[in-house]
Parts: sequence; structure tokens; C-alpha cells
Amino acid sequence: MEKSESGAPIHRYDDVEPKAFESPTGDSSCEEIADHIEKHVGRVEMVFHELVSDQVHIDVHWVKPTAEHPFHALVTSGMSDKAMKAPEGMEEAQYAELCICLPADWKLSEEDFKDDKNYWPIRWLKFLARFPHEYDTWLWWGHTIPNGNPPSPFSTNTKLNTMLLMPTVAFGEAFHQLKLESKTINFFTLMPLYTEEVELKMKSGVEALLDGFEKYNVSDTLDINRPNTVKRKKRFGLF
Repeated sequence: MEKSESGAPIHRYDDVEPKAFESPTGDSSCEEIADHIEKHVGRVEMVFHELVSDQVHIDVHWVKPTAEHPFHALVTSGMSDKAMKAPEGMEEAQYAELCICLPADWKLSEEDFKDDKNYWPIRWLKFLARFPHEYDTWLWWGHTIPNGNPPSPFSTNTKLNTMLLMPTVAFGEAFHQLKLESKTINFFTLMPLYTEEVELKMKSGVEALLDGFEKYNVSDTLDINRPNTVKRKKRFGLF
């Protein structure tokens, strides 16, 4: 198996065909997930439902900004309807859901979504929630998924181009897992990265990014123009 310099396995899907269309099946935990969101994140303002679903039915729960959490929170349900193909011995890693936090001024109306500058975070939530079921794989914290090969920016107004899965900080550790009788669902936040940050992660591991995140105050809330935490500063005309 191909591995990065840090020793982490690299899985490539460029030449892998996704599964043929399959109507959703599985053990839905939508109500329990909604209750979990209400308990740890806030009141669900709206649920963005899919009209046509492949493999699993992905809903996106929207929690509006509050004084405690001054940002939009978007959380999936449906990814955990089916087990992911987690490695042997990691049975508790079979089920997951995803979230992303957007600035309070992010535009989230149906009309706004016609502009991909507004819609791409939701598109990536849905894409990654379905990804492990389409390709018989798994997603876990520390995994990175590029926007193409080579990766392209997620939108024309940012240079961020790769998604990193991490445990969310904004909602506390109690939000990280939902333990049900039939399964344990893990919740991860999506953190977009720059090319240089991905290169550091591939070379030294995901932990190497954390010091830079702390130094530049990188939070769970998406900032399409945030500082690149590993990019070298120009000094005396040289890089």
C-alpha cells in the first residue's frame, strides 16, 4: 500500500468507479441525530432534504447563529445509515456524520445556493457523507480529501482546496459521539486546507498542523481567506 512520508496510508480513487445507483437502505437514526444536534449545538432551524438519493439519504440540519455559537452550523444525517468499511479492529469507526461551521454572514437561502460560492460547503458535506458508501471505504479524523488531482480551489474566491476531517472544538467533547443501542456515531468537522498545509500533513502527520492552527487562531468556523499556517514569509526578496 502507498504511504505518505509520515507513514499514513494513501488511498487513490482516480481510477475507481463508484457503485451503480442504489436506493437508500439501512438503519436510519435521523431522529436521534436531530435530538443530539439540539442538545449540543442548538435548535434546528431547517433541514435541507435531498430529492434524489444514492446509497444513503443525506439531510443537512441547519442551526442558526446564536450568542453562544455566533456562526451557522450544518450537520448531516444519513451517512451513518450504513456502516463504512472500517479496518479490522476499529468497529467503533464504522459510523460517522459530518458538520461544518460557516460565518454568520454566509448566505444560505435557496436563491443564494444557485451561486456555488455559497453552496460549495453544503455540496462537500453531501459528497463526503456519501463517499465511503460509493467507494466501499471509510472516513475518519485526520483523513484528507483533495478537490481533484491535482487539487483545485473549492471556489473562485478562495485558495483552499482540500478537506480535513477533525473532531469539532466548538461544541465540546460530548458532541463527538452519539451512542445508540445498535451503533456508535462519530461526528467530525470539515476543515479546508491549503496545498502547503496538506504537504506538511503528508510529510509529518496531522498533528504537525495543530501548532500552526493554534498560532494563527484557526477555528472550526470556515474563513475562505484565513492565513496559510505553513506558508513561508518573504524576506529580503527571497522565499
